Order: sequence, then C-alpha cells, then structure tokens
Amino acid sequence: MNRRTAAFGLLTTLALAGCGASEAAGTVSPTRYEANGTVLEGGGHGPQLCMMVMESSPPQCGGPDVAGWDWNKVDHESQGGVKWGEYRVVGTWDGTRLTLTEPPGAKAAAPAHEEDFTSPCPAPEGGWRPVDPAKATQRALEEAMARAGTAEEFAGAWLDQSYMKGLPAESPEANDPRRLVLNLKFTGDLSGREAWIREVWGGALCVSGAARSQRELETIQREVEAELGDRLVSASSSVRGNQVTAQVWVATDEQRRDLDARHGAGAVVLDGVLRPVG
Repeated sequence: MNRRTAAFGLLTTLALAGCGASEAAGTVSPTRYEANGTVLEGGGHGPQLCMMVMESSPPQCGGPDVAGWDWNKVDHESQGGVKWGEYRVVGTWDGTRLTLTEPPGAKAAAPAHEEDFTSPCPAPEGGWRPVDPAKATQRALEEAMARAGTAEEFAGAWLDQSYMKGLPAESPEANDPRRLVLNLKFTGDLSGREAWIREVWGGALCVSGAARSQRELETIQREVEAELGDRLVSASSSVRGNQVTAQVWVATDEQRRDLDARHGAGAVVLDGVLRPVG
C-alpha cells in the first residue's frame, strides 16, 4: 500500500467515524413527559398547566407555561376572557415550560386512591371491641387524643372506621365511639403507653411505633418547602405513613438522594406531576 492510499484510507475512516458519531448523537431525543391536568389561559397569562384550581367563576390557577397550545384545536370552556379545559398533555420540559410534542388528548381518569387507615395492630381475639364501654364516649375519645398529643414522642393519631363501610351516613351506628379503633403512634419505647391511654379511654385501641414524631414531621415539611421553593407544587404529611410527601413538576433521582441525605432515608417521598412517557 502506498502512502497516498494509506492517507486516503485514514481520511475515509475518520470521515465515517465522524458521520457515525453524528448519527448516534442525532438519535438522542429529549425526554418526553406527560401529565393530566387543567390548562387555563386568562388573568394576564397564556396557557398554563395547573394541578390546583380555584373554584371561582371563572376558575383561576397558575403553573408552567404550555408552548404550542392552540385553543382552536381543543374543546374548552370560556368565560370572561378565560379559557380552560382538562387534558392529557405530552411534551418536553426545559425546567420552566412544557413544549407540546403531540396534540392534547382527553384527560385520563385518575386511578382510585384512598389512604389506608386500617389499624396496623393485629385484631384481638373476638375482634375489636371496647374493654370498658363506660369510657368509650366521644368525650373520652377527645381526652385520650389530647393526652397522647402532650407526649414529646407523639407521632400522630387516626380513627379506623372500616366498620362504617356500607353504612349510610345517617345511620346511628356511624361515628359511634364504641365501634371505632383509636390509633396512636409514638416514637421510642412503647411500654406503658397503652396503660397510660387506658386511664381515660375504654374503646378499642391500637398503639404502634414510628420513626419520626409529629413535631419532627412538621419540621421536615417546613424545611422541604423552603428547600424546594418555586419548584414545589404541594407538600403534606402522612400520619400513618410517617413521612412527608412533596410534589414537584419533574422529580429526579438526584433530588430524591439529596432529600434522603438531608432528612433521612424514607422521610420524604418526592413525586413528579410530569412523568416520563414510557
């Protein structure tokens, strides 16, 4: 092989490599996200994606801008210069704006979700029932919850009213303190807690442990709200789950690792409104 042939071969190889790299780079497309929510335009702003809407007339809400929106191509409502509707939207996200990559569709029905308020304690033999019916009253219930709340280790309370399933709301059995289970959570040593509550409450009772107290959860929620700032869509605490749930427009694994490092693993659940299209 002469030098001219070798040089030509080298140039050809480099050219093909460069072309291949370009084609490979061209196959990488931005992540597409989807969400179901309200798109509203009015009050001085263009189309925006909203997750919480004020039930005024006309409605009001705010959120990230939606680029590429055309009201002429979707069914919508209009009042007083405000246009809105509920849709499934798909697009790319630049950190502040959703740019549509396909026409909006009908909003998908939200999956049914009810927080589980059943008692974590195993049901006693014979089922849940008062141990002292004379102290299974509304007044005693309120006193027991107030007493529990005075403890530094108190982590929350809720009522297991699963017996009410199928009962009409007006039934005299509904909300009967004798037919509910008072659930109380505490951090630390639980020994003596049930006896302490039993001094005032004679109804069914479940005392369980928790990793974080109610005060700690409240502190974590305030800190998360400050840390996420404008990225935050909503934040709440779950008594039964003993954790804070924060919602942002796009949640990343890096953000989740950062929250775990700041507040402890599992203390904060980070959820994204916009989810990657599968």
